[in-house]
Amino acid sequence: MKPQQRLSSLDALRGLVLFLLVFLQPTLWSLLTRLGTPAATALLYHFDHEVWEGFRFWDLVMPLFLFMSGTSMPFSFSRFLRGEAPMREAYRKVGRRFVILFLLGMVVQGNLLGLDFSAIYIYTNTLQAIAVGYAIAAFLMLHFSWRGWLAGTAVLLLGYAIPMTLCGDFTLEGNLASRIDACVLGRFQGDPTYAWLLPSLTFGVTVMLGAMAGELIRSNRQRPARTCLMLALVGVGLAGAGWAWGFQMPIVKRIWTCSMTLLSGGYCFLLLAAFYGWMDVLGHRRGLEWLKIYGMNSIVAYMLGEVVNFRSIVSSVSYGLEPLLGAQYETWLTFGNGLILFGILRWMYRQGLFVKI
Repeated sequence: MKPQQRLSSLDALRGLVLFLLVFLQPTLWSLLTRLGTPAATALLYHFDHEVWEGFRFWDLVMPLFLFMSGTSMPFSFSRFLRGEAPMREAYRKVGRRFVILFLLGMVVQGNLLGLDFSAIYIYTNTLQAIAVGYAIAAFLMLHFSWRGWLAGTAVLLLGYAIPMTLCGDFTLEGNLASRIDACVLGRFQGDPTYAWLLPSLTFGVTVMLGAMAGELIRSNRQRPARTCLMLALVGVGLAGAGWAWGFQMPIVKRIWTCSMTLLSGGYCFLLLAAFYGWMDVLGHRRGLEWLKIYGMNSIVAYMLGEVVNFRSIVSSVSYGLEPLLGAQYETWLTFGNGLILFGILRWMYRQGLFVKI
């Protein structure tokens, strides 16, 4: 999005998720695991992913990333949708972003930097899920109207639900999605408790939900309060639909079931409504602007947070604290790692350096 088109609420919400991912969660995990109290254990439960069926707070992070990538699409695609730029330019943009995100995903969790072909995994990361969902959503957005978006989203849900229901169950051992990954990816499959190929359809649904939320905002900029209410109502409806579908198809993030897609999509709508209403409608931005430091350089924040370890720098200038902090010295290193990352992002923000794909 161009600077004048940017939504403060979207940048702040994206920044909040990245702050949780690269700073708060690692620090809390290091601190609370060493405390070992019942309260610490209860809090950590929601800062980890559900083992299989169910939904925890931390299971919302990945859907939010996909959803927010879709929310920005109606703004960044506006000139293509208005016919002001050729379609081939749109597809160059989509193809470039797809390839870069897919490769970066392999860097993060596919062992690409290990330079060991026998240890490389192909499709196993959030960035790759965004890439695939983005490509699917881009096709629907560029070639169909609102009705086509809705119909295409429904087709994607059914394309996942029907074979998953007819050709297995929803257990780790018996679900079709995991069997397809094992068969197609073979040795290049990552964590076998996650599925990626068939869930690409529901990744597309999550991104499309974000795109529809973004279009609601973009096309109703003159009536922001009404838009905020619509976002909230859609969120409640989707969350309710996901919960109800969960009686037939369990809510399982690891294979991105339809019920999980709708439930998490509903939560994403509600969070966007809250941030949009507070920041863009009411204009209350004090205390939240710092989140843009993460949100406006999201790909840098994610890649540095997931790939680069600054703990050695922290250790080299503060090793004298180890006897004083004892077991919590590791927490200090994790906290310092997050501080250095924040310092880099803050410097880039103040210099106006924003990396986009």
